[in-house]
Amino acid sequence: MEPVWRVGDVRAAEAGLMATLPPGTLMQRAAAGLARRCALLLEDRGGVYAAQVLLLVGSGDNGGDTLYAGARLARRGAAVSALLLTPGRAHAEGLAALRAAGGRLVDRPPAVVDLVLDGIVGIGGTGGLRETADQLAASLVRHCGRDGDRATVVAVDVPSGVAVDTGHVPLTASGRPSAVRADVTVAFGALKPALVVGPAAELAGHVELVDIGLRPWLRGSPALRVTEWSDVVEWWPRLGASSEKYARGVVGVATGSATYPGAAVLSVGGALAGPTGMVRYAGGARAEVLHQHPSVIATGRVADAGRVQAWICGSGLGTGDASAAELRAVLSTPVPVVLDADALTLLVDGKLADRLRDRDAPIVVTPHDREYARLCGETPGADRVSAALRLAAWMNAVVLLKGDRTIIGTPDGRAYVNPTGTPVLATGGTGDVLAGLLGSLLAAGLPADRAAAAAAYLHGLAGREAARSGPVTAPDVATALRPVLARLP
Repeated sequence: MEPVWRVGDVRAAEAGLMATLPPGTLMQRAAAGLARRCALLLEDRGGVYAAQVLLLVGSGDNGGDTLYAGARLARRGAAVSALLLTPGRAHAEGLAALRAAGGRLVDRPPAVVDLVLDGIVGIGGTGGLRETADQLAASLVRHCGRDGDRATVVAVDVPSGVAVDTGHVPLTASGRPSAVRADVTVAFGALKPALVVGPAAELAGHVELVDIGLRPWLRGSPALRVTEWSDVVEWWPRLGASSEKYARGVVGVATGSATYPGAAVLSVGGALAGPTGMVRYAGGARAEVLHQHPSVIATGRVADAGRVQAWICGSGLGTGDASAAELRAVLSTPVPVVLDADALTLLVDGKLADRLRDRDAPIVVTPHDREYARLCGETPGADRVSAALRLAAWMNAVVLLKGDRTIIGTPDGRAYVNPTGTPVLATGGTGDVLAGLLGSLLAAGLPADRAAAAAAYLHGLAGREAARSGPVTAPDVATALRPVLARLP
């Protein structure tokens, strides 16, 4: 997992590292990595020589990184122009290096721009962009290069204007993000939360991490971690010569009803795609489940289902007294449970949330933002990582807070973010598939946090796979899980 660090931790690490290096070394490392990435982008647009490069330069070290990178590009033949947003506070040495390399200062963007470096505000910025910078950021979409294509925008460390520690993006009065929208962000030394969570992550574009020697100096615990394919491969249960259906794990599914049989079919489909050897269904959609999935053992009640290693409960279950009784039956078992959809409503309406804190076996809850608000009395707000962690601590449960960048929070304060999310999953029933896969992973023996992180990651990949064929429905995602999971060793 790739760690993600808060601004304070990054600042402390930079200070520790700089104390061991000659003055300016760290900035030169950052500028070299930034210039190298920009050169590669320009190669795709006709080469560095004669390329039209615009530097948007604020004050401080972020502006210095930008100026030194611009100087390196100018020495390779690029026509580099620098627009200083705070002329009297620009990094003096970086400005001198740019001028010495043939760069020039301008008071407005050139007519032709191939590449823009956003060095307006670094990790110390707060509260969105000031008016002049905001107008510049909004105008970037109008700049075109020698080839007639829109100028490529590269953010220096983070897109200017975003809230670095939360990923929040302030909006203008017209509802437009008051921040730069980058095609590529070149991050120095460590990932920051705004590059992987919240609306800021979308503005960051493709993120490339440049090693400047910072990692050994990063102390304490990261703000969160990004799940990677290698993590899922490492966690995935392996089959052996002695494997059989019961040893692989049995997952119980208490979802759906006569009114909502589709929820049962989808959650069972997600469970069957996972690594467990058997699925036991308990609920009012037995006929539909058996028609779609004849390998499932189906009964009408949780009490009659038999032994399982994990339960999934909630999707399409309903919120009446009979549904509440089934939820209580699931919670009374000594195995991990996934609580989704109607089960979350029952926790609030039936005042069952207090029962979770006294439960020994792991619990995973999977709210979207509206369900989170019902559980907590408020929306997740701008800081979704902190929101997930607060709910996890209160419920004594792993929280999978669904969204474009799904957050997983644990009761002991660890957080993960899923990078594979896609808007195509914002359609009815896809959460049922996710819950089924998650329950299957729990039944196979994965710890709750790893099961949640792996399920979110693979579910996102399945959404992307399904989108290749056109508009996505929940059955498409369930079907797409199989080729995705087939890539695992």
